[in-house]
Amino acid sequence: MKNVWKWLISIVLVLCGGSLILLVKVYGDIKSTADEIYTPIGERVPDIRTEPVDITVKKEPISALILGVDERDSDGGRSDTMIVLTVNPSLETTKMISIPRDTYTEIIGKGFKDKINHAYSFGGMEMSVKTVENLLNIPIDYVVKVNMESFVDIIDIIGGITVLNTFAFNYDGENFPTGKLEMDGDKSLKYVRMRYDDPSGDFGRQNRQKQVIQGVIQESLSLNTIWNYKSIFKAIEKNIELNVVFEDFLRIRKNYGDSLKQIEQLYISNGSSMMKNQIYYYLPNESELQDIQQNLQEHMEI
Repeated sequence: MKNVWKWLISIVLVLCGGSLILLVKVYGDIKSTADEIYTPIGERVPDIRTEPVDITVKKEPISALILGVDERDSDGGRSDTMIVLTVNPSLETTKMISIPRDTYTEIIGKGFKDKINHAYSFGGMEMSVKTVENLLNIPIDYVVKVNMESFVDIIDIIGGITVLNTFAFNYDGENFPTGKLEMDGDKSLKYVRMRYDDPSGDFGRQNRQKQVIQGVIQESLSLNTIWNYKSIFKAIEKNIELNVVFEDFLRIRKNYGDSLKQIEQLYISNGSSMMKNQIYYYLPNESELQDIQQNLQEHMEI
């Protein structure tokens, strides 16, 4: 019997040792990827803040800007997707708002008004952050840039996603009927890019973008995806940039993770259209915009 127990204990130790080695290897790969995609946008404290946000001791509310950038164009790319998150760990809530890409607003650093998605082509992540801060009147603490082409790589690696399509349409040679759709990366990219045949216009497109992002998150949590983590990390390194160092990423995950379980959607939707030099612009409703600004400021406790 003693020999049996020794044999069992030996097996357990070997398995535990192997698991520990695997965990150390995965941790190292995660840190390497985090270091690779880290992109500083200057040592800056947003004008609205008096000092840097404390995510360790005080665990103050934070905000993040997600930029979905289409860099196919020769002009350096434009941010087709602009989503702002505010996260309050005390309330354990998150608020999310999509900014219409055609929003007519001041481009901070250029001295004139234009479509908000042009801020990225003019001045990259930093100009996009400052322009969004000015529009919403809140500080943006973190920014994540995602190359729209990364949807193809990442979705294919995780084996595709499933979304619920609410209206039928055709786009770029693909048919999208109503109901549940199983899509690979290329089809998912076409699904989020269609805009002009959508009765809701850019707002419908924003909703499809959110569907795809949620689909990626759900599939990424599956066991099958875990075994492909190296391929996923490679795709992330090629297509994602953010201004968060690895240590802060771990702190945010620990101190703010529960807040992401309850997300409230806010909308900029009551504006009007404007044609200028035969170019379409979206004009936000001032009263609605002020309500949104106040809502986000209260959520961030500023």
